[in-house]
Amino acid sequence: MAISLALIILLGIFSSYLFEKFKLPGLLGMLLLGILIGPYSLNLINDNLLNISADLRKIALIIILLRAGFGIKRSELRDIGKPALKMSCIPGILEGFAIAVASTMLLDFTFIQGGILGFIIAAVSPAVVVPQMINLINNKRGTDKNIPTLILAAASIDDVFAITIMTVFMGLYGGENINIAGQILGIPISILLGIGLGVVVALILTKIFDRLNINSTRKMLLVLAAAIFITYLETALEHIITIASLLGVMTLSFILMDKKPEISKDLSEGFNKIWSLAEILLFVLVGAQVNISVALEAGVIGILLIIIGLFFRSIGVWISLANTNLETKEKIFCMISYIPKATVQAAMGAVPLSLGVASGDTILAISVVAILLTAPIGAICISYFSPKLLNSEKMINLNKLLKNS
Repeated sequence: MAISLALIILLGIFSSYLFEKFKLPGLLGMLLLGILIGPYSLNLINDNLLNISADLRKIALIIILLRAGFGIKRSELRDIGKPALKMSCIPGILEGFAIAVASTMLLDFTFIQGGILGFIIAAVSPAVVVPQMINLINNKRGTDKNIPTLILAAASIDDVFAITIMTVFMGLYGGENINIAGQILGIPISILLGIGLGVVVALILTKIFDRLNINSTRKMLLVLAAAIFITYLETALEHIITIASLLGVMTLSFILMDKKPEISKDLSEGFNKIWSLAEILLFVLVGAQVNISVALEAGVIGILLIIIGLFFRSIGVWISLANTNLETKEKIFCMISYIPKATVQAAMGAVPLSLGVASGDTILAISVVAILLTAPIGAICISYFSPKLLNSEKMINLNKLLKNS
C-alpha cells in the first residue's frame, strides 16, 4: 500500500504541474491520472488503499471545507444568506425533476426510477467547486460581491437536498411507507443540526485552546479530528436523522475564525499546507472510481439527459439570483460554477444497482458519464471564465486610487 501511495503522490504532483503548464486546472490532471492508474484501467493502486479510499476522500474533503470556513467573514454571510439558501435547493430540485421526467421519455423509466437517477446526478461536487472558489478568494476575484463565498456556502448544502430526495425515491421504489412531507421538512432541520453541531464543537475547542497550552500543530489536529467526528455523527445517525455534516465542518472553522482570529490564522496556514497532500489523494482517488467501460454503456442518451439537467440547473441558478446586485456576467459565472459533479455520483452511482433497482446498471453508467463530462468541463470553465466574468478587487482598488489621485 505504501508504494501505491508514493506512486499517487509522485504522479499526482507531476500531472498537476503538467496541466497547469498548459493553463488547465491541476485537479483535471489528477482526475485523469486516477482514471488511468485505477482498478478499471492499469490497476496500479493497491486494493488495501482502494478499500480505505472513501475515508481518505472524506478526510480530504473535510480539509478543504475547513479551509473554506476559515476564509468566510461574518459580514459576508449577512450579504449572501438568502441567495445562498436559494442556490442550495432551487437549481438541484429543478435539475433532478427535469432528468426524472426526461428519462421516462428517453429511457422508458418509471418516474420513480427517473427520480432516483435525477437526484443522484443533481448533486454538485464540493470536491471540485470548493478548491476553485478558495483560489478565487485568495486572488481577490469576485470578492467585491462575495461571489466565491456564495457558491461555497450553497454547494455545501446542495448535496443535502439531492441525497434526501433521492432517498425518498429509493424508499418509494422499495414499497416503503415513506412520509414524503416529513422527509422534505427534515432538510431544514438537518441544515440547522449541521450548523448547531459545528457551533457547539467550535465553542468546545475554543475553551480547550484557552485552558491548554498546546502548539499550533496539535491545535490543527484537534480541529481535524473534531471535524471528522462531525461527519461520523452523520453516518452513525443516518437512520434516525440527517445532519448536514459538511455545513457543520465549515461552520466549525468559521466560528473558530470569528472567536479566535489570531489562532485561526495559524490553523488556516496549516491546513493550506496539508491540502497539498489531501488534494492529490482526493482527486486521484475520485478518478479511480470511474469505470470508462461502464460510461460507454450510457451512450448519447445519457449525455443528453445530463445536458438537459444542466440546462434546468442553470435556470434554477438564474431564479435564485434574481433581485440580487449581481450583473448578468456574474450570474453566468455562478451557472458555470454549478456544472461539476463527482463526489456524490462516485459514492452513490452504484447504490441502486446494489439494491436491485431495475436499470440500476444504466443509472450507474450515466453517473459515471456525469463525472467524466462535467468535472473536467466545469473545472476548465471556472478557471477560464473567472477572469473574464468576475471583477478583480485588486483592480477595483487600483482604479479608485487612480481616480482619487
